[in-house]
Amino acid sequence: MEVSLIFKIAAVGILVTILNQILRHSGREEQAFLLSLAGLILVLTWIVPYIYDLFTTIQALFSL
Repeated sequence: MEVSLIFKIAAVGILVTILNQILRHSGREEQAFLLSLAGLILVLTWIVPYIYDLFTTIQALFSL
């Protein structure tokens, strides 16, 4: 896993948190929820290939 990916995930988390708080204080809870969901989906699309590689490596290691 690259260090830049960790920094990207942290940046998205910080940005989503700040925007989420701004939206909640302005009374837009629905948009805050959708923003959090979009941030989660974005980070998951970055991480899924690494999880797939992990499972294939474990499968090759144990020859299942």
